Amino acid sequence: MNQASKSPLGGPRTTARAFFVSERLNASGLERGDVLSTTPLAFRVNQDGGVAILFRYGVVILIGLNALEEEEFLRSLQSRMTGVFARRDEEMAVVELGSDKEDQVPPGGPIYLQSFSPERLILVGEALAKSVVLARHEREVASVFDATEPFSRELARSGRMGGGRRSILKHIGNALLVRHRVSGPVEVAEKPDVLWDKPHLERLYARLEDEYELKERAESLNRKLAVIAESAQVLTDIIDTRRSLRLEVIIVLLILFEVIITIYQLAMGRHP
Repeated sequence: MNQASKSPLGGPRTTARAFFVSERLNASGLERGDVLSTTPLAFRVNQDGGVAILFRYGVVILIGLNALEEEEFLRSLQSRMTGVFARRDEEMAVVELGSDKEDQVPPGGPIYLQSFSPERLILVGEALAKSVVLARHEREVASVFDATEPFSRELARSGRMGGGRRSILKHIGNALLVRHRVSGPVEVAEKPDVLWDKPHLERLYARLEDEYELKERAESLNRKLAVIAESAQVLTDIIDTRRSLRLEVIIVLLILFEVIITIYQLAMGRHP
């Protein structure tokens, strides 16, 4: 990390916003002389010391910018976005300079930092980025569960699965697509790179993890993904069973038809 001697922000209170804008974000070529970090890429974006932090999995963190500056900066990145979301997810945190000697993250309150140093702001950005990604994935997984419920209810009520083969295959495809997206490039449990150079900030990041419940939400999401995978397997088995049953019925009908033809031929041979 390339450190800066002065604080990136001048005021005692600022706002950090996370924007989950696309599936991927190409930040190559945006490096500049006053870069604060390379992994993730972080740099100042205006004369007031506003900071942008870019994550390759499609999250942009903007600290110390007003609403107009945020929209202008996001528009400047559109050509670098792959798989732009029709609806972007956002998350916000208030960051203040604290009077205590330690960084504090009180439940539901502002994040108090000893200083607005680049590494502390990047850790705040890391927590916000992971939180906003989890929020989107939680919503997508919930939508799959909502779609699964009618199938499960009908199966429990009548012992049969309603809907045709196409609707079941469509549901399987949606479940697998969500599972693939959620199991993508974001590793919530992964240690931020800044902590390798600044191990004394591990306590701050641990407090941020606790505040946003990153580990608990990730574990819950993984359990739900396992259920989705099992549901997709059950639906696949149902389709296979239907196909096998259909083939068996066809075979039985063919055998029956052949028996009828044989009986008819024998009858005609006895009574020409």
